[in-house]
Amino acid sequence: MGASEGRRARTRHRVEYALFRLAAGCAGLLPGRWIQGLGAVAGLLAGGVLRIRRRVTRENLERVFPERSPAWRARVARESYRHLGRTAATTFRLARLTPAEIRARSRVEGWELLADPVARGEGAILVTGHIGNWEAGGGALACRGLPLDVVVRPQNNPLFDRALVRARRRLGMNVVSRDDPAHLLLRSLRRGRVVVLVADQNAHAGGLMMDFFGEPASTARGAALLSLRSGAPLVLGVALHHPAAPVPHHLVLEPVSISPSGVPARDVEALTRAHVSALERWVRRYPGQYLWQHRRWPRTQAAGRAPEPSPRGQV
Repeated sequence: MGASEGRRARTRHRVEYALFRLAAGCAGLLPGRWIQGLGAVAGLLAGGVLRIRRRVTRENLERVFPERSPAWRARVARESYRHLGRTAATTFRLARLTPAEIRARSRVEGWELLADPVARGEGAILVTGHIGNWEAGGGALACRGLPLDVVVRPQNNPLFDRALVRARRRLGMNVVSRDDPAHLLLRSLRRGRVVVLVADQNAHAGGLMMDFFGEPASTARGAALLSLRSGAPLVLGVALHHPAAPVPHHLVLEPVSISPSGVPARDVEALTRAHVSALERWVRRYPGQYLWQHRRWPRTQAAGRAPEPSPRGQV
């Protein structure tokens, strides 16, 4: 990156962070619905005025919903930006609440899928994606006493990344870098903890090519590998956000399993395909709550041309 590009990136990071702090700074001063409204406005500004990831969002929606009208895709894009702003504002409000207040604002469906193996000291693997308010979903589990080790990748914006790590820790989640050795996660499972993985990011050359909305997408195999090596159950979690509801955060947990073939590579592929398909089902039901702003698929220069290589580590 050249000097001028570096300056532009730093300026963009400061602008993004300023918008974020505007919403987060009001989190402790305003009623919940006002905070959600302010976050939604910030999200619309990010997409409509600053045009942050606008092209990526449009291309993603065109790729996966070609049969839908341009007006429908534009509406989903706007809702996705509004939802992203509400998620940021709500997350940092949650970090200021007590565990009892977080429990009152959330409900968990399928709690026993994680609580039972933890009670037996076996641990569990929770796989999720960028749908709903995934941060609130983790907080809903942590405040109910589940020991969570959340595997994360650094955000492109370092200012936002540091603030996000602090917020996750205040919510009771232990933050683990995705660059840490895999045996540390196996140790967490042996200690009866829940390892949380966000598995809908582009894994580039190191992933398995799995169809996501009918398009090949490189997918990390870590969740399936951990489950098969440790014997810990794999559970999909989707943290839906319903801003107008009395209990706005609804975390749905469902088991992900396969019939083992006895061939490790085949089982890893099958289990990965199972959790990717389950996530797609939820995204189709709630497309406006998905993060279409991230580069899930390889870029293409034009229709019919081969994908361009995507740099490792880019969201």
